Amino acid sequence: MFKDFRAFIAKGNVLDLAVAVIIGAAFAKIVTSLTDDIIMPIVGKIFGGLDFSSHFLLMGPIPAGYHGSPNDYAALKKAGAPVLGWGQFVTEVVSFIMLAFIIFLMVRWATRLMQRREEPAAAAGPTEIELLTEIRDELRRR
Repeated sequence: MFKDFRAFIAKGNVLDLAVAVIIGAAFAKIVTSLTDDIIMPIVGKIFGGLDFSSHFLLMGPIPAGYHGSPNDYAALKKAGAPVLGWGQFVTEVVSFIMLAFIIFLMVRWATRLMQRREEPAAAAGPTEIELLTEIRDELRRR
């Protein structure tokens, strides 16, 4: 069983996937920082608040033992108050859209790069199948 597991792990696809997951997690942190620290403060300023992720709607009574600010989303949530954190949701949606767009641009760039590498090979001459087809046709003629 250990040999099968080692063979499975040693396959190129599994190692490539592991590297992709690690790089993806690091990349997600960069995009999260870009969203939280740069984009969302600008959006928050436009819509009237510097911290857009702290916008919420209180859905019920504040717990009796709560002594913090009624405007502190994190503290209310920690205290168990029913809050609808729509600002945090908007922040996450913007983060997702940015991450998806950046990944789209990277895939598009990689696809174009791969196409450029394939074009000179196609211009170099006929493929092996085309050559074999020509040879077969020539042999039939003779």
